[in-house]
Parts: sequence; C-alpha cells; structure tokens
Amino acid sequence: MSALPLRRRVILGSALLVTALGAQAQVGDWPSKPIKLVVAGPAGAGMDIFARLLAAPLQAALKTPIVVDNKAGANSLIGNDAVAKSAPDGYTFLFTPSSAIAINPIVQPKMPYDTLKDLLPVAQVGAGGILLVTSPDTGFKNLQDMVTYARANPGKLLYGTWGNGSTGHLAMEGIKAHYGLDMSHVPYKGTAAVVNDMLGGNLKIAFTDIASPIPHIRAGKLVAIGATGSGRGPALPDVPTVSEQGYKFSADGWYGVFAPGGTPMPIVRRMNEEINKILATEEMKQKFMQQNMLTPPIKSADQFAATVRSDVEMWQALAKSAKLKIE
Repeated sequence: MSALPLRRRVILGSALLVTALGAQAQVGDWPSKPIKLVVAGPAGAGMDIFARLLAAPLQAALKTPIVVDNKAGANSLIGNDAVAKSAPDGYTFLFTPSSAIAINPIVQPKMPYDTLKDLLPVAQVGAGGILLVTSPDTGFKNLQDMVTYARANPGKLLYGTWGNGSTGHLAMEGIKAHYGLDMSHVPYKGTAAVVNDMLGGNLKIAFTDIASPIPHIRAGKLVAIGATGSGRGPALPDVPTVSEQGYKFSADGWYGVFAPGGTPMPIVRRMNEEINKILATEEMKQKFMQQNMLTPPIKSADQFAATVRSDVEMWQALAKSAKLKIE
C-alpha cells in the first residue's frame, strides 16, 4: 500500500491535532459554570437526601455551584430521560437509584432512551436495601405477621411503593409469589408521598427507601418490620432483613451518578475521583450511616460501569421471575 501524499498527511495530522487540542481545552476549562445535578425523585426522598449530602462538598471540591434539580415520576424515568437527552458537555449529571437503571427497561412498555448507551456511569454512591414499613395500629412486628394477616384476609391489604417497576414493587411481588398472598399495589410518585399517606392513616404497609422514614420510625409513628439487602442497616441494627426472616432477597441496591452518553471521559473520571474522595472521608461515612446507608467500596468509573451491567442482568432476571409488568 502506497503512503499518503505528504500534503494530505500534513492536513490530516493538523486536523487531528486541532481536534485533540479542542477537547483538551474543553476538559481543561471544566467546570467553568454551574453544574446541574438532576435527582430522579422528589424532594425529601432517600435519593434526594443522599444527593444533597454529596452536592455540598462536591461544590466545594469543583469550585462551582451544584444546582440540585428534582425531576420525579415513573420510577425515576422522567429524570433519567431528561439527562439522557441532555448535552454531553459535563454540565448535567443524574442521581438515580439502581432500580431505575436496571428494572425500567424490562417493565416499561416503551423506553424513551437506551439505558446502557444514553447514560454513562460515573460513580456509585451508597449500597444497601430498602425498608418494609407498617403503621403501628396493624400490630405487625415482623414479616410473618404481615404474611399471616394477608393470608387470612385476601385482597384486603394494600401496599405502597414509590412507583411501578421500583425495587419495592419487585420485592413485594416476589414476597407475594413466595407466600401466595393476594395484595394490591398502590404506586406513588415518590417515597415522601408514601410516608405521608402512612402517617395520615391512608396506607398500612409499604416498601420505602432506606432513609426517609427513619425519623418517624424513631418517633414510634411507623414500624420497620424488615429490610432487603445483604445486611442490616447501620441506623436500624435491630431491624432484621427479610432474608433473616425466611424470604431470600439479599441483593443490594445503590444510588449512582450518571452523565449523558458521549460526555468526555476525562470529565467523567474527574467527577468520579472527586466523588470518591468525598465518600472516603470519615465525616461522609458517618453522615451516610446516620441515614441508614453504608458508603460503597471505592470504584473507578469503569468499575462502576461493570457493576451496572451486572446488576442490569440480575434485576431483570428477578423482574422476569416475578412476572413484573406495568399495566
């Protein structure tokens, strides 16, 4: 094969150099304006609590404002979609739960974006289970109490979660299938709405995120009768997991930071490094533990991407086994 003419090689080389220098300049100047962190849930929900815990030190580390923007609904589909369709310029990021990433593609009839192509994993933030919570007037003290009542009263017990296709929805449908229960699902727009209805006496049992109901549990206004995940939550060490109570559901969920697909990897890696530095501090570990969440093992962006791919396969298999579908 003959070599390219000298003039053409010089032109091509110059073009590549200009492109590389342009990309370097873009990354080198980053961040030069406020960054928007879209939280795919309502204010006051667990993911909002953890996102705001992260936003303040991240703002200090990057020396630019971090603007938290709550976009709730459809098991985080609305917030996820907004970021998936945002410009990949390093100024829009997503804070979302694992269920929204892994379960939505199998239970939503029409996905407006491609999860694995349009959302780029940046950093894992936390790992743990979710809480099975009830009103004190039910008298339920554990999972078996709920099962016994539901068996004796088919169709009478409604349960709430923060949305169709949520981890809570999947977990309870699995419990129903395992124990042969007849219970109807009431999907809400977020955990805050679930907790408010429970406090108002309109809902007797629900799966919630791991953090937002804790003040009400400590005040005796709600009762935690179980938790999913591989271990007990650090803020509620007396609450046994559902696995300890006979229903094997030990998979941990997580919150994660994502960027629009196509965001320059140097920006993704810089964001990953800054988040990991924050999560590694003793102060942040303590704050997460107070909210019943353990900080995760430190992972690079590539390692988190591998976790995402693995969890997509695992959660989708669980969704299929529970025959979870959106009506």
